[in-house]
Amino acid sequence: MCAGALAALVFSTMGCGRLEEFADPPASAPAGGDSSPSLGMDEAAVALLPDSVASRHTLRVAIPANEPPTQFYSEGTRYMTGTNPDVARLIGKALNLDVDIKVVNFDSIIPGIAAGRYDMTVSSMTPTTKRMAVMDFVDYMQVGNAIVVAKGGEPITKDTLCGRRVGVLTGSYQLTVNIPAYNRDCAAAGKPPIRIGQFQDTRQAVSALTSGRQDAVLADSPILEYATAHNPAVEVSDTFEYTPVAVGVSKEPALVDAVSAALDCVVSSDAYGEVLRKYGLESAMITDARVNAAQ
Repeated sequence: MCAGALAALVFSTMGCGRLEEFADPPASAPAGGDSSPSLGMDEAAVALLPDSVASRHTLRVAIPANEPPTQFYSEGTRYMTGTNPDVARLIGKALNLDVDIKVVNFDSIIPGIAAGRYDMTVSSMTPTTKRMAVMDFVDYMQVGNAIVVAKGGEPITKDTLCGRRVGVLTGSYQLTVNIPAYNRDCAAAGKPPIRIGQFQDTRQAVSALTSGRQDAVLADSPILEYATAHNPAVEVSDTFEYTPVAVGVSKEPALVDAVSAALDCVVSSDAYGEVLRKYGLESAMITDARVNAAQ
């Protein structure tokens, strides 16, 4: 059994309400080089590991950068912190493995996993049927979509995106799934399509918004809530569609079984709640680490 897990754990903050505030990120990595809470290994999960990973003693985890509070460098360091790196480290502890975080662009993650460069990703990735052709998925938290606009500007909501210049992240769920669906609704209503601007990270998209090159930015709610809390020039105009996001695992049955067992351990532990609370993401908690539950 996973050491540190609660016998029974009920989260009272699982609602899909808007996140109200974020904790300040840690100023630097701890002396031991690990910002995540302690968690004992799960012997049953360890026993499921494929030899290829167990013999290496390391999980290679692809994570994008520059998206606080989900992943970002601690100030003045090259140490990755945030909810996603910390959850990855908790999975590693449950599996008694070191975690080697590989910082890559979001749109490079799936090709990298397909090529065998990474074992998994913890990057707030939404599990979709298309992505499941390359990876298996295990849920680990829930997030929503948000739209931000310039402070004091015209409000823009999910229902008023048609014809707008909207910034999204390259390779994101918003670009590949949401925008095509919204554009079909625009066409059915006889309205012009959304004018898409693609960016490698949210900071670039928000910069384009504040400089007048975009009318809005559409991205994951935790990232945009954090951006508005730290940038008085922008504000959240709409939040919606809260759904689970998942750890993406390479197509190796033994590895997804091991990661699934490890995440069962993680989400039932005090350490999981501690990580999400540290970054102001209590409402992102889940209690069921489902496998391959496509959104």
